[in-house]
Amino acid sequence: MNGIDSKGLDEDAFGDKGNLSGLKTFDAFPKTKTSYTTPTRRGGQWTVLILLICWVFSLHELKTWWKGTEHHHFSVEKGVSHDLQLNLDIVVNMPCEGLRINIQDAAGDRILAGDKLRHEDTSWMLWMQKRNYEIHDGQHEYQTLNHEGGDRLSAQEEDVHVHHVLGEARHSRKFPKGPRMRWGEVPDACRIYGSLEGNKVQGDFHITARGHGYREFAPHLDHNAFNFSHMITELSFGPHYPSLLNPLDKTIAESDSHYYKFQYFLSVVPTLYANGKGALDAYTAAPGDKAARSGRNKVFTNQYAATSQSGTIPENPYTVPGIFFKYNIEPILLLISEERTGFLTLLIRIINTISGVLVTGGWLYQMSGWAVEVVGRRRRARSEGVLTGKSYSD
Repeated sequence: MNGIDSKGLDEDAFGDKGNLSGLKTFDAFPKTKTSYTTPTRRGGQWTVLILLICWVFSLHELKTWWKGTEHHHFSVEKGVSHDLQLNLDIVVNMPCEGLRINIQDAAGDRILAGDKLRHEDTSWMLWMQKRNYEIHDGQHEYQTLNHEGGDRLSAQEEDVHVHHVLGEARHSRKFPKGPRMRWGEVPDACRIYGSLEGNKVQGDFHITARGHGYREFAPHLDHNAFNFSHMITELSFGPHYPSLLNPLDKTIAESDSHYYKFQYFLSVVPTLYANGKGALDAYTAAPGDKAARSGRNKVFTNQYAATSQSGTIPENPYTVPGIFFKYNIEPILLLISEERTGFLTLLIRIINTISGVLVTGGWLYQMSGWAVEVVGRRRRARSEGVLTGKSYSD
């Protein structure tokens, strides 16, 4: 009936012999016998290549699933918080006795920051040598007011990812020790560092010279002694995480003018980094609820953007030289959360990836085989000297 008997062929020779051979009729995709397939080197190479690609893509999917996916949410900050911690580590190229440090905010409070921050007599040249050593050692690149290195930008971008921030937040929160002065060396600079609490409102943190900007009984410092060149090792708001790189960290600003005013304008945004299911709970918690915003997988801090406008000012009683940080607190809250999908979702993605690679690999294998066959036919035709053209019948 099927034409096999008329050709003298045995239908049983094309299937497996056995008692269960009758069940083959229920197979929607009949298979070719192994003895009828011929393995080739090209087929083996393609198989190894496809398996390698499947393995690489599966590892990538697993790594992406393990790291999780970052989500950014913006909202008006719920509730009211009153305190804002300021962390500062700066070296000014003037002796400590000639400097005055204060904070004046929009609430009308004046904080004598000089009494709460620590002062350390040091040498400006030692800190310049320390900077050169750190750059040579491959650490974060220093920046000036007019230049920002590419390595530094990549480091700042890395410090906004949840997994990196959570890892760095577990490190020591102490201020690092400065370089030691040599015996008999005269200090010509002042290191000002520490943390202090202020009001969470718009404010102005400034470093000026003795007798300039505020009334005091001490004699005014001579203008020729002014030198507000400085190196900012750290400037951050919120809990102290010294290993995180902020926009003004490792900034050097120098000037040859004695009557010079350095101005920095900061826009501070409260930021919450969270990992896991408790991220949204911390996000909706009030600012005063420290328990909801703290934990092993949560870090509440502040980010800020900075711009500068500095220059020489005229010498008159109405102008005050120095270093001024004007900061403004934005009324929003940024949540950067990292969440991981379920394990079943991971399996589905891996299966889809492997299936796609197998199907695509099969198509490429067939197309490459067809191309090789066509090229081979043309070469054989040329080597045998066969002329192609129209054939005419008698």
